Amino acid sequence: MIKFEEFTGGVFDTNAFLLRGPSGCVLIDAPQGADERFADEPIVALLLTHGHFDHIVDAAAVQQRHACKVAVHADSRAMVAERGFFSKWGFQLEIEPAHPDVDLAESESAEFAGLHFDVLEVPGHCPGSICFYLKNDGIVFGGDALFAGGIGRWDLPGGNKDLLLEKIFQNLLTLPEETILYPGHGPHTTIGHERRTNPFLA
Repeated sequence: MIKFEEFTGGVFDTNAFLLRGPSGCVLIDAPQGADERFADEPIVALLLTHGHFDHIVDAAAVQQRHACKVAVHADSRAMVAERGFFSKWGFQLEIEPAHPDVDLAESESAEFAGLHFDVLEVPGHCPGSICFYLKNDGIVFGGDALFAGGIGRWDLPGGNKDLLLEKIFQNLLTLPEETILYPGHGPHTTIGHERRTNPFLA
């Protein structure tokens, strides 16, 4: 069973996950405080579920400290790499740009630090939103697509409720029901529990 550690940071209580692999650590998402929290860990890759500010605010610091790969879907790349991107959306936010060097798209296997992920595309909350599924461990890191009792908001630029629901049904609810979902906010849950009880999926 994979060993990992969860960290919650920033004003939106955003979750990050440090996974320990055979050849180093993989960090999934980089909310405020993640760089300091995991400063002493051998991070070789930072995987971003999507490009919203609260998930990437420490991405540049993590990359600079560890000289690690940064991987993101191409549709979220500009959010991570352009200092003033969010001003285009009317937000008074600037980020320290990170420099993604791996484009992720839906695939059966992406390997980082000796760990093998299935990359699942679940846009609708954010362009380029992806989830990371570890089939052998029965775990999926879901970003802001699906939560315990909820789904990602769709009212931000690039959001699309119909697309989000379509991709949740297509790429997440088809996973085994015992699969544990670790979302970008809030507590973990299981795919089966959400399939049965989530009011947005009725």
